[in-house]
Amino acid sequence: MAEWTPFPHAGDYRFDVASVKALWGALHRGDAEPCPQDDAVLRAWALFHNGEFERAAQAGLDAGGPGLTVANKATAIYANYLEPREEARLALFTRVAERAEALTAQEPQNANAWYWHAYALGRYSQGISVAKALAQGLGSKVRNALEKAVALSPRHADARIALGAFHAEVIDKVGPLIGGMTYGAKKDMGLRLFEEALRLNPDSAIGMIEYANALVMLEGDSKMQEATQLYEKAAACTPQDAREHLDVELARTELAED
Repeated sequence: MAEWTPFPHAGDYRFDVASVKALWGALHRGDAEPCPQDDAVLRAWALFHNGEFERAAQAGLDAGGPGLTVANKATAIYANYLEPREEARLALFTRVAERAEALTAQEPQNANAWYWHAYALGRYSQGISVAKALAQGLGSKVRNALEKAVALSPRHADARIALGAFHAEVIDKVGPLIGGMTYGAKKDMGLRLFEEALRLNPDSAIGMIEYANALVMLEGDSKMQEATQLYEKAAACTPQDAREHLDVELARTELAED
């Protein structure tokens, strides 16, 4: 596969093992990942937080064990935000989904193994179209994996965001009746998950963005003003690292295009 597209703000973030360890709680409020003890894994995380996603993924794979989580996160975040070629994006999401699924078999209590399996499948589903993914049975796999992640890690805000987005997207694509009966998607549950996520991680720009999108999908134009305010709040966030920078940049770009 071709070299990965670099993070466009290289050098803006300069984490090392010590600073990642010191700021771990704040940096991982969204994914509730336990702080690793292995310096090799912490170095991989430093690369991730600096936006060196390709190096972070390789370093995580080389470290093994808990390093697989940073490898999966770096690959998935890169694919979602920076990979310009659709075929390559889908291949990367497939790679993460397969790697994370294997990890769930080896470590069934690993919440982020379930989460990254679901995240990658969810983004892959968006790439091929949600309707097609539902027809292939991917919807239930995404929902089940996210519910498992939340059950294993009650403070996992990102899993709640993704599960809320699942409810919203399914209802948006197939309607509340079929969505509820066939896929277990419910509007009230989706909105509640976003509210819970933002209580756990109030400064999550991606949480605000996804909540805004869900409000419009589930409630229509009546929630457009509230959705815009959420985007404005996300755009005003101060990012802590490269991934958050990409989230804030996404909000600003969307607002500029409206």
